[in-house]
Amino acid sequence: MTTHLTTSRGNLAANQYIVYNNDCTLFQSYNSTIVKTCFEDGERRVYLDSYYWNYSRTTAKYRNQFLGESTKEIESKIKDGTYLLTNLNN
Repeated sequence: MTTHLTTSRGNLAANQYIVYNNDCTLFQSYNSTIVKTCFEDGERRVYLDSYYWNYSRTTAKYRNQFLGESTKEIESKIKDGTYLLTNLNN
């Protein structure tokens, strides 16, 4: 199942999608996967695409909305290993 993220005015955000797939949920911007969250061994794991995770201001805005966190919080979690950078677009 796929849904759109919404703008601050409540409209559908163009080219910003949430894709639900079994135990994983993806945030896609245009045709690129930005974030993948999965439940593995009973825990939530977050993977960010190493190239696209902070590609543009728009990507960051909707990535933050998807994760419910600020860029600063996400950077901290990358640094401490909570979030993993990987290639999600191979």
